[in-house]
Amino acid sequence: MASLASSTTTLISSTRVFPVKSSVSSPSVSFLRTLSSSSPSASVSLRSGFGRRSSLSSSSRRSFAVKAQADELPLVGNKAPDFEAEAVFDQEFIKVKLSEYIGKKYVILFFYPLDFTFVCPTEITAFSDRHSEFEKLNTEILGVSVDSVFSHLAWVQTDRKSGGLGDLNYPLVSDVTKSISKSFGVLIHDQGIALRGLFIIDKEGVIQHSTINNLGIGRSVDETMRTLQALQYIQENPDEVCPAGWKPGEKSMKPDPKGSKEYFSAI
Repeated sequence: MASLASSTTTLISSTRVFPVKSSVSSPSVSFLRTLSSSSPSASVSLRSGFGRRSSLSSSSRRSFAVKAQADELPLVGNKAPDFEAEAVFDQEFIKVKLSEYIGKKYVILFFYPLDFTFVCPTEITAFSDRHSEFEKLNTEILGVSVDSVFSHLAWVQTDRKSGGLGDLNYPLVSDVTKSISKSFGVLIHDQGIALRGLFIIDKEGVIQHSTINNLGIGRSVDETMRTLQALQYIQENPDEVCPAGWKPGEKSMKPDPKGSKEYFSAI
């Protein structure tokens, strides 16, 4: 994948341990505009990378988990920006450091705009209610907003029927400096809050998948779970890829002319 990796093209969309106690101008701005404004050469290099696909050798085609250059977008394929911040878990203040999960667990890192809002608690509690399923997949969940740990604590101590969260099974991280949101490219600068960004980070600390929703659109726990399972499958089976909508137990695909024909002839 040498020529493809050099052009920073990434083809894939890419854990419970707790550590001891790019610029978006508006919520409606598209990811492609963000990409080109953050790196003027990014769109050019993406186009040139796809233009050279025919020159790839057969051996280089076998890996569909290429890594991007560390100094350019997209974040997928890069090491996740490390951070250390205060968080609330089990109604206590703790410290969370992302790099402490490396080599141990996968991480679902998701951003939401603000505490005590409307769509946010539906997502936060949905992930909490499914935490045990992610735990079985050696995956930790971290929620992040620009609110203080005091706000997080008050929200956790509020009953769900009153718009609160109740006890959660994973930490809520405080990004009061907005540095984490900025480093992951989800900060809306003129509003000082984050878009609904979600990142799946593998055990090596590499971002393997990201989605960014505008403020009014909640995310799907089911789709996050499915994408995580597909990621883990292809990492365990590097000579295979997962077709659209793939779920565990379904047929995967060999990424070559003969293997793909076997897949298509069976469906």
